[in-house]
Amino acid sequence: MKIFKSTLALAILAAFTVACGSKSSDTVETSEAKEVASSTDATVVPVNTEKSVITWIGSKPAGKHNGTIAVTEGEVLLKGQEVVGGSFTIDINSLEVLDLPSDSEWNAKLKGHLMSDDFFDAANHPTATFEITGARAYDANALQADLDEPETEYTPASLSEIMVENPTHIISGNLTMRGTTKNISFPASVKIENGVVKAVANFNIDRTEWGLKFKERASLAEKLKDDFIYNTVNVGFELEAGSGNNTME
Repeated sequence: MKIFKSTLALAILAAFTVACGSKSSDTVETSEAKEVASSTDATVVPVNTEKSVITWIGSKPAGKHNGTIAVTEGEVLLKGQEVVGGSFTIDINSLEVLDLPSDSEWNAKLKGHLMSDDFFDAANHPTATFEITGARAYDANALQADLDEPETEYTPASLSEIMVENPTHIISGNLTMRGTTKNISFPASVKIENGVVKAVANFNIDRTEWGLKFKERASLAEKLKDDFIYNTVNVGFELEAGSGNNTME
């Protein structure tokens, strides 16, 4: 299964306040890449790119930034009322910073830095992908993998604080960013009505798992000063596929 091609790493870039103490920030379960599931008799439903979006929030001890990234193509595979696969592409270069005026110098600098080798290295890795390896009923005990983050005014929210209400599924899949593939699992709310699929999720990742290590919080010394970026990044998405979708090229 392939679903939700996420450029999650975006969220990394944001900024937040100085630290003393710590707070557990739940991230998705992460492991090495796994075999992608497939189904030969599934119905292919193209993604509606106008109604699908990736969101991100990144933090460091001086504040935070947030924005979006566009879903450029994709499909969901349905068998009856079950999602059995799918594939989605996200264009890293479409990243938008929403908390700074779009025509400001700081917005341009932030986006330029995110596109650079310090973060997404968009020149060499212009897209991110997500391929589903499994989907199962939601299990509250299936996700916890805590990061011990310095506690400040801007410490990233934990999974329990940001996850969607009443999740229906645990979605697992291979997320590829910047040439690195890791398998992640996260809670999502998935609804299928009249052939239209709507999926919503909000979760955390550890950006360093994909080589996004600029100013990472690597040591206790880094925890005690404000010149670092939290490893925890919040990623969200709203995905719709079904009638009225754009035709995939």
